[in-house]
Amino acid sequence: MTNAIRRAFDAGTRDWTGRPGPNYWQLQTDYTINVSLDPATQTLTGTETILLRNNSPQDLPTITLRLDHNIFRTRVPFASSWVPGEITDGMVVTKIAVNGTAIDLAPAAGGGGGRGGAGGGARRLSASNLDKTVAQISLAEPIPAKGSATLEIGWHTKLPSGPGSGHRMIQRYEDRLFQPTQWYPRVAKYDDLRGWDTNLYLGPSEFYNNFGRFDVKIDVPAGWIVSGTGVLQNPQEVLTAKARERLSHVLASDEVLTIVGDDEVGPGQATAAGDRLVWHHVAEMVNDFAWATARKYTWKATRATIPGKGAVPIHMVYEPARAAQYANAGPVARHALEFYSKLWAPYAFPQLTLQDGPSAGMEYPMVINANQGAADHETGHQWWPMMVGNNETWYGWMDEGFNQYMNILSGADSRGTAPNLNRQGQSYGSMSGQETEAPMMWNANYAGTGYSYQTYSKTPLMLSMLGGIVGDAEVQRAMSEYTKVWAFKHPSPWDYIFFMNNQLKQDLNWFWYYWLWTTESVDGSIANVTTAGARTTVTVRQAGQMPSPVVLRVQFAAEGPALKPMANAKIEGTSALVTWPVDVWFSGKRTFDAVLDFGGRTITSIQLDPGCRFPDRDASDNVWPKGTTPTAPPVGGARPAGTCAG
Repeated sequence: MTNAIRRAFDAGTRDWTGRPGPNYWQLQTDYTINVSLDPATQTLTGTETILLRNNSPQDLPTITLRLDHNIFRTRVPFASSWVPGEITDGMVVTKIAVNGTAIDLAPAAGGGGGRGGAGGGARRLSASNLDKTVAQISLAEPIPAKGSATLEIGWHTKLPSGPGSGHRMIQRYEDRLFQPTQWYPRVAKYDDLRGWDTNLYLGPSEFYNNFGRFDVKIDVPAGWIVSGTGVLQNPQEVLTAKARERLSHVLASDEVLTIVGDDEVGPGQATAAGDRLVWHHVAEMVNDFAWATARKYTWKATRATIPGKGAVPIHMVYEPARAAQYANAGPVARHALEFYSKLWAPYAFPQLTLQDGPSAGMEYPMVINANQGAADHETGHQWWPMMVGNNETWYGWMDEGFNQYMNILSGADSRGTAPNLNRQGQSYGSMSGQETEAPMMWNANYAGTGYSYQTYSKTPLMLSMLGGIVGDAEVQRAMSEYTKVWAFKHPSPWDYIFFMNNQLKQDLNWFWYYWLWTTESVDGSIANVTTAGARTTVTVRQAGQMPSPVVLRVQFAAEGPALKPMANAKIEGTSALVTWPVDVWFSGKRTFDAVLDFGGRTITSIQLDPGCRFPDRDASDNVWPKGTTPTAPPVGGARPAGTCAG
């Protein structure tokens, strides 16, 4: 436990149950935004008012802002694996006022970069680093604990194009389609662990945002369709009567309906008539806002039926040339919403939109910038971090990693087969020890070339091993409870660990330590097998640093004396699954003698870790006799004998 989480425990904001503590709090930021798009210059110009509710027990003498578009300025740091593409002026802030008092944003004399305003005493209202991705406002009067403040900000930014690898930040196709993300000045997250989140935006790693209400008005040319986070408030002003009538039928069936067709283009056809139209969206209790608009979007819609909630609409907007990539997008998104609602918790939002554009794999509240190829994965993000507010910048494994795990389950369900998590955990043995791999608890923002593995790939392997210890159904049950308890809050890894320990009724701290804080593996093997009378001793060797339970699948001859029960064994026909707890290794021994006493029936084969769940560099030494593959009953009828079995 780091000092940050210890302070939270001492303050009573978190505790050993893994639930929010009695003194848990979080900031809330409510945004009212007016923004206008000029397609000719590819520029957004906006004003926003932010009501910052300081629910913390501390006065706030400063406010940290996130200005992500400044990553496109020169001399701004970005990750080596991320290429910004187009260089722009970034996010140009033209006005900041706090509680009605404006900051003088003119550059300070002498080029020192200081910007200040009213104050005149020991403290003055000022802003700094407005040309960086993280800026700061120093307040003349702190925001009191349990108090609030109002910020007014004016700004403009050019939406970038170009060949950069930072896919979520390539936000336009020429002057015909725009997909704004991270497009407005945001108040950074402030929490009970570290105060203000001052991690720079470097490109690959994602976000950690406050929850709040968004009231957004988007001014675009008439004929341009706008989609985005939230619910459209003024359909009578921006949609045609024909589109409104079509929308009224979306929740009636699973049919995919056309709202605006390929042949409906321009003012009076795609949208209401006029020169420019203002689209008004409102979203309650979300942690971000994204949108898209195009001169020519085809708009289709269908529904998903959420358990305990009913039907919600799924919207799809795309350029006609990419219709094939959206042909199955509605059913894929429907399955994801319905499946994950049953798996974790009911989908929390009133709609979901799939938006076409240069980003084809990114998520925001109620919005996924994706076609059918990434629809399942990106829809999964509506649970984390959009519902459970993980810190993606520090702990990407709690976001992308959980998502990769649940995608395995969803994929199997969509095919009508049982999910197979075998070999997932075992496969980590071949990766463990690579010098480019950062431990999962290393700040993902600085994971370097190993970011993808650390953030995406490793968590399913970890949860595969956990399922091999407690059962996959138990893992998923516990995570469902975790989702419900931490909905619209901000859990840390320690909250997750302690919650899972309590739900699974085991002290699994050894497990979490090795998977999250190290890059160690198990590396088990069957070193020797000897038989004396009716007793067989299996010497298991542990060559790695990560411990694991000792799990043996023992196969017997078809005929012979009746099998005698063992307290730690489950007998299934002519085989038995025998388990010894992980603490057989806690004395530091490298070998363990597993004694089998099933009576006089001949043992024909033995397999260590038959579910292939524990990280192992070489699984060939997990079987006896050497060079054989023991027969074992398939799990769920999905695998033939001789393969991994749970």
